[in-house]
Amino acid sequence: MNVDELVAIDVHTHAEVSADGHASLSDELAGALAKYFRGHSRPTIAETASYYRERKMAAVVFTVDAEHATGHPRISNEEIAASCAAHADVLIPFASVDPWKGRAGVREARRLVAEYGVRGFKFHPSVQGMAPDDRAAYPLYEAIEEMGVPALFHTGQTGIGAGLPGGGGIRLKYSNPMLVDDVAVDFPELRIILAHPSFPWQDEALAVATHKPYVYIDLSGWSPKYFPPQLIRYANTLLKDKVLFGSDYPMIMPDRWLADFDALDIKPEVRPKIVKDNAVRLLGLGAS
Repeated sequence: MNVDELVAIDVHTHAEVSADGHASLSDELAGALAKYFRGHSRPTIAETASYYRERKMAAVVFTVDAEHATGHPRISNEEIAASCAAHADVLIPFASVDPWKGRAGVREARRLVAEYGVRGFKFHPSVQGMAPDDRAAYPLYEAIEEMGVPALFHTGQTGIGAGLPGGGGIRLKYSNPMLVDDVAVDFPELRIILAHPSFPWQDEALAVATHKPYVYIDLSGWSPKYFPPQLIRYANTLLKDKVLFGSDYPMIMPDRWLADFDALDIKPEVRPKIVKDNAVRLLGLGAS
């Protein structure tokens, strides 16, 4: 990956379908998500690579492993990592390990980093049915901290399950960013990304990110024109080195996100930090 030639790094994109057509979510949850985002495509990882390559961008790619809570088999982490390796000029593999898997999950996480070059891990507390500060997840966090890669946590409301009776069993309370504060305290060297403007807990996310030196915020899942004013204010000032461009592709397309971001009142010296430079530093991508 020639970082110098990239114009942006999107730290939040989804692998929606495997090579054999297996979807990342059940039909019921996927249907609710599509309705929430008013429809979206299911690109293959190769198609994702082509999209970002055409735009001279790089992208972090992951799925969500929530087999315990949903009963739906995940897309293979190994497949995602291998597909990203085949497009290493533009794709960066993250993995997802269900924290309910205990010691087996810890072993898998270590193997994925050592053998497949995984660069981080994605957690979705609401879909996985576990609070981030549940001690059952701590052995997994300990391994991730030791390996020196980031952990990305979904925060705030989710389109998954939206509109279904009982929200499809998805409990929003698990995605309060304040629950990640305990994780930041107990694993002080762990790099943490709070994904999304954390509605309805935006102020909690800003508080954690300003208080804990290794907690970052990605801006995915929302068009920037809907960002709350306090998020824009902090991104421009106290958190200018800790806010990251993320789209939520393919639910929100980077072209739309970046066009709307251009209209925000972001300082000229801060804009490149958010779009690319902060991610380069956090992910250890370095110069070309």
